[in-house]
Amino acid sequence: MYEGKIPHKRYRETLFFLKKHIPTPTTILDLGVHNPFVPYMEKQGYKVMNTKGEDLDLHTEAVKTDRAEVVTAFEILEHLVSPYTLLKDIKADKLIASIPLRLWFSSAYRSKKDPWDKHYHEFEDWQFDWLLEKAGWEIKATKKWTNPVKKFGIRPLLRYFTPRYYIVYAERK
Repeated sequence: MYEGKIPHKRYRETLFFLKKHIPTPTTILDLGVHNPFVPYMEKQGYKVMNTKGEDLDLHTEAVKTDRAEVVTAFEILEHLVSPYTLLKDIKADKLIASIPLRLWFSSAYRSKKDPWDKHYHEFEDWQFDWLLEKAGWEIKATKKWTNPVKKFGIRPLLRYFTPRYYIVYAERK
């Protein structure tokens, strides 16, 4: 199913979920700038376009296009102050979105180096589902997975058992 080695569990799980629900060749609008995951999608036969780095809280024009059959949002919606408007404005009728889940034993992510790299939201699964449904999406499939880290301590141990990522396949109602 995969060509070559995929370096991250998150990439493997995301690509497996994408392939399970979206056939190739499909034109995808991937929210966010070109990133290291895009070549993995392209190697599987997807045609991928990215947004240009605009503030998607304020400028949703990119998702109002007829050129994309599917919109993907991989770990980007948690960075928005109000992802509702963006989700509501998507013109494509299929969406695959993943988020890092809120962890009870860890505070929300905030980069110490990059002032823009922080999570405004860290959702629980039911909150994300509710957001999607309110924005006009019907959830067809979901999946969660853990993300163990190679460190010692209580938190790293908890990451072996506590799901960190949540992915959803939804269609426009």
